[in-house]
Amino acid sequence: MADPYSTLGVPRTASEKDIKSAYRTLAKELHPDRNTGNPNATERFSEATRAYDLLSDKAKRAQYDRGEIDMEGNPTHPFSGMGGGGGGFGSRGQPRGQAGYRPEDFQRSGSEDVDLSDLFEGLFGGGRASGGAARRGQQAPPRKGADIGYRLRVPFIEAAALKDQRITLSDGKTIDLKLPKGVENGTQMRLKGKGEQGPGGAGDGLVTIDIDRHHVFRREGDDVRFGLPITLDEAVGGGKVRVPTVDGPVMMTILPGTDSGTVLRLKGKGFSRKSGGRGDQLVTLEIQLPEDLATLAERLEGWRDDSDPRARLGV
Repeated sequence: MADPYSTLGVPRTASEKDIKSAYRTLAKELHPDRNTGNPNATERFSEATRAYDLLSDKAKRAQYDRGEIDMEGNPTHPFSGMGGGGGGFGSRGQPRGQAGYRPEDFQRSGSEDVDLSDLFEGLFGGGRASGGAARRGQQAPPRKGADIGYRLRVPFIEAAALKDQRITLSDGKTIDLKLPKGVENGTQMRLKGKGEQGPGGAGDGLVTIDIDRHHVFRREGDDVRFGLPITLDEAVGGGKVRVPTVDGPVMMTILPGTDSGTVLRLKGKGFSRKSGGRGDQLVTLEIQLPEDLATLAERLEGWRDDSDPRARLGV
């Protein structure tokens, strides 16, 4: 191991708070759970842990600063005095660990025991941090296998209706997934035990949902927006028209004298909400003139609309 101060990237005058902060930063970056298959990161994590173990112990840090112990925590003069325990064996003839520590050495001799379990519990699901277990003299539990990530494309209408989706796993098996309420792009679903096998059991499958775009519908929160073309005579005289929705077509009434741009609401025809229920479908009416404008012009000959629809715009 290199100089513990250099390993943590702190000066020799660093406070306990600075040392702890530097170690937390390195632990987040280098922890084995985030660097599967990267032995270099694993080794750097181990070095950082050993450096923190030494520098966070007030007594050991003072011994190191005075040159009484080396970077591994072993006495720099192992044969002086002969009775205090050399580099290879402790005072009871017990062999020291790989870093020169006996299990009891991990009990802090300083006044404060710095507990970093909150760091690992927050980052890695609580209790799988091998560094924290080693500092407490406990054996780390067997690690689970790695998680496996999947991306599942879901048709727009099927996502709105929460239709079950079939997915093929890495082992070739297929399962049907029940989409959660409030599903949206980026929603993640966890499949317990559907990851890689490991000494401590199988990891999980992590399914990320990608909802396809639709050629006429557009999502807006939990609502669905849709532009419905209507004819000029439907706008003037009103009537019932057939409207597509994510649940299939329905009949909708248009009142006489409806303007283009009018928005009508179809209750419960949107996406499901996390809190329950569904959003709505908002239908924007778009008056569409006939392709044969000559016939329309003939019918309107001699008629003129004297109103000013732009008056409220101040132009």
